[in-house]
Amino acid sequence: MRTLALLILLVLPACFMAHGTVNEPLDREVFASLTPGTSTAGDVVAALGAPAEVVQLGRRSAWRYEHSSTKETGLFLLVVFLHGTDTRSDRTWLFFDENEIMTHLGVTLGAGRSEYSLPGLE
Repeated sequence: MRTLALLILLVLPACFMAHGTVNEPLDREVFASLTPGTSTAGDVVAALGAPAEVVQLGRRSAWRYEHSSTKETGLFLLVVFLHGTDTRSDRTWLFFDENEIMTHLGVTLGAGRSEYSLPGLE
């Protein structure tokens, strides 16, 4: 009886879903409130918080903000295991002159498009 119960547990299918994030999501409206040539480094910190990375470019600097979203799924059926991972990121770079005035920025917002999926089942 014990062997039968163990055998049944071994052949039953299993599945999982997981979702993970890194950092806070970036908000499109916050970036719309920042104006190149006018907004200061202090304005950016007040709106977005501390950057994930600061790169010195001579007397200028570039700040990177990033958020990522990962969704994973898995399915185990006897000897077949399917696993899918989709990681998408929100990323922005803000560039400052030597007077800490933002000169320009680039924004990519894609973290909201991560999906649960399994390979071959799309």
